[in-house]
Amino acid sequence: MFQELSSAVPKRLFLLLPLLALSGCATLDDFFAGIKKGRQADVVALEDRPVEDPIEPNAFVLTTDDQTVVGEPQVVFARAEDTLSDLAREYGLGYDEILAANPGTDPWLPGEGTPIFLPTQYVLPNVPKNGVVLNIATKRLFYFPPAEDGEPQPVLTYPIGIGRVGWETPLGATKVVSKARDPHWYVPRSVRLEHKEMGNPLPSVVPPGPDNPLGTRVLKLDMPGYLIHGTNQPYGVGMRVSHGCVRLYPENIEFLYALVDIGETVTIINEPYQMGQRDGVWYFEAHAPLEDDTVPAEARLQALFDQHVDADGRPLNTHLQSHVRSLADQASGIPVSIVMYDANEYVARARVVHNTVEMDPNAPTLIEVREMMDEVAAEVEAETM
Repeated sequence: MFQELSSAVPKRLFLLLPLLALSGCATLDDFFAGIKKGRQADVVALEDRPVEDPIEPNAFVLTTDDQTVVGEPQVVFARAEDTLSDLAREYGLGYDEILAANPGTDPWLPGEGTPIFLPTQYVLPNVPKNGVVLNIATKRLFYFPPAEDGEPQPVLTYPIGIGRVGWETPLGATKVVSKARDPHWYVPRSVRLEHKEMGNPLPSVVPPGPDNPLGTRVLKLDMPGYLIHGTNQPYGVGMRVSHGCVRLYPENIEFLYALVDIGETVTIINEPYQMGQRDGVWYFEAHAPLEDDTVPAEARLQALFDQHVDADGRPLNTHLQSHVRSLADQASGIPVSIVMYDANEYVARARVVHNTVEMDPNAPTLIEVREMMDEVAAEVEAETM
C-alpha cells in the first residue's frame, strides 16, 4: 500500500498527508481542491483589475536556454460590434484558437462587456529552435531567426490556416526554395476540377490582385505544389480551409517574407499536446487533435510523459498524469500550470487589456462574413462526404 502510494505521489507530499485527516480530506484530490478554493478567494475579479496595454502579439525573446513558453494569457472585454474573428486578428490569434478558449461564447455576437480570453501564451514546439516550424495541430507557425552572438534567441509566431480533410498539409522537413511578391496563381488541375463540379469554375491562371487567394507574398517550399502564402480571405486564418498550403494574415506574411531567406529550413509537425517550462514552472497546452489524426490521443500523451519530468527531475507521477489527461480532454489551447491542479488557473494570471479593435468601414459586413464562412464550411463538409 505504502509503495503504491509512494510511486504516485512526490515524497515531499508525505509531509502533507497528516493534514488530510486534520482537514477532513479523504483523498489528495480533496486536499488540492481545498487549496484551489483558498486560492480562488484571493483572485481579483476581472472587472476589478487594472486595464493594461496588450502584449506584442507576435514577437518574443527567450531569456534562458531552457525556456520553452512565451507570452501571457490576456482578457479583453468585447464591445457590441465585436466578433471573435475581429478580436482574433487584432491580438495575433486564429479563429479556432479563440473559439476553443471561449467555449459557449457566440462567435458572431459575444455581447457588450463579455470577457474574452485571449490564448496568447504558447508552448514552443519540441523541435530544434531554428528556421520555420509549422505545427498543424495548433494551427500556428513559429520562426526562430538566427540570434546574434551573445544575444537571446528571438521567436516570432503567427496563426495559420492549413489543409482541410482530403487536402492535408504534408508533414516533414523541407526548406524555402523561392520567394515571390504579388504572385500569379497557377491553379492546379485538381482544384479547377473541384471548383467546376461545384459550379464555380476557375481560370488556369489568376493574376496578382484582390481576387488572388495567394495574397501578396509567397514562400515556395521544396515540396511540389505547397506554399506558405498570404490570403485574400483572412477570416479563414486559424482554420482548416486550404488545399494543403499554409496561409497567414496579409500583415503577417509580409513581415515574415522580409525575414525568411531562401534555403531556410521548414519543419512541419502535428503535435496537439505540448509541455514546456518558464521560470521553473511547467505548463501543458492541449488542442483538439485533427479529425483525421491517425495517432491515438493516449499514445501522444504517453509519448509526452516519457519525454518530460517534473520540476525535481523525476518522471511525472500518476496523479500528475491523470491531471494532464483531464486537461487534454478540455483542449482549450491555453497553457495551464500542471502542478496547480486547477484547469482554470490561467484566469488568475491573465492580464486585462484594452480593446484595440478598430472597425474598418471597408470591411465586409457581419452578414457578408457569415455568408463567406458558411461557404467555407459547406466546402469542407462536401469534401468529407
